[in-house]
Amino acid sequence: MFNEFFVKGMACLGAGIAMIAGLGPGIGQGIAASKGAEGVSRNPDASSKIQSIMVLGIALAETTGIYALVIAILLIFVKG
Repeated sequence: MFNEFFVKGMACLGAGIAMIAGLGPGIGQGIAASKGAEGVSRNPDASSKIQSIMVLGIALAETTGIYALVIAILLIFVKG
């Protein structure tokens, strides 16, 4: 029904759309870092606890971007 060029084009388009999901983790990590710095400036004694919670939150936010990258790579190399 569809030729190979159409399938390749749609796979590349889908990969590009999947990479838009990389914006979310970048924004989330920036907000987390700013709030962490704000929290440390308000209460320097709690800096180690704030830092550990911030690193955990950033790691969880980064998984979204990694999943999007994996899906984009699969779309390009498996369907393409």
